[in-house]
Amino acid sequence: MLPDTEHLRHDHVFLGAAHDANARRTVWVVLLTAAMMIGEIAAGYLTGSMALLADGFHMATHAGALGIAAAAYAYAKRHAHSSAYSFGTGKVGDLAGFASAMVLGLVALGIGVESILRLFQPIDVAFGEATWIAALGLLVNIASAFLLSGGHGHDHGHHHGHHHGHDHHGHHHGHGGDNNMRSAYVHVLADALTSVLAIAALLAGRYLGWIWMDPVMGIVGGIVIARWSWSLMRDTAGVLLDRTDDHVAQEVRECVEIGDARIVDLHVWRVGPDARSAIVSVAATGNVDPGEIRRRLQPVHELEHLTVEVTSV
Repeated sequence: MLPDTEHLRHDHVFLGAAHDANARRTVWVVLLTAAMMIGEIAAGYLTGSMALLADGFHMATHAGALGIAAAAYAYAKRHAHSSAYSFGTGKVGDLAGFASAMVLGLVALGIGVESILRLFQPIDVAFGEATWIAALGLLVNIASAFLLSGGHGHDHGHHHGHHHGHDHHGHHHGHGGDNNMRSAYVHVLADALTSVLAIAALLAGRYLGWIWMDPVMGIVGGIVIARWSWSLMRDTAGVLLDRTDDHVAQEVRECVEIGDARIVDLHVWRVGPDARSAIVSVAATGNVDPGEIRRRLQPVHELEHLTVEVTSV
């Protein structure tokens, strides 16, 4: 009869330490953005202002992207304990971040194309009305940015015979790696940037007669937003593709390779905002066993899920 192994079981919940707080902040920002969107579209229809309508539908794309972020937090929490996900739902936020980055890229493309068209085919602009709306949008974005920036574990291990080991740590350190929150914040910053540039262009057009400033500022804003989009897409794609975390991998090597052991195969990847998983294969001499390797790796607090294999040479 096999001995009781219930105490060796562990979950794979790798959600960020601030997951619930970030989820609440994101929902509030979604509601704020949606209210502003509805108000602008309604005012646009009532006044016949294309500027208001355009900005309202622009806000709709950001509300949609922020909604994706909020839905990702809810999904990750709801399925955190599901056995259907081998390493939990810690990367759902990165998937949402990647989708949001694509939306942001499309927004940047749309702004750029429209700005270039207006540069060669200027249209009449209601400077006074548009300036007030841009200022109101900026206030909403500042409030959203403020909301978004407000910013138990267990240890056990088991051996398979004498040469394999597995360890699961419960350390949580910070929440700066939450790409879902980062994507929401970048959307808010993008809106704030377009509002600031729009105000500058509208004031220049109203008081200096520089009509060309409006489309030029649109092109500048489109380029900056596109850069933000690419940076976010690159980082989230790396997580989704299990890119090696070089910093943690180097720390693992420094802790393990101290004379009697050499790493022959190493995999370190991110499984959540604050969590890394690692598979460490070691060739060793003497009495080095998986337990000893795990002890050496205790200082590497980012490791939440560790599998160790030791081969004697």
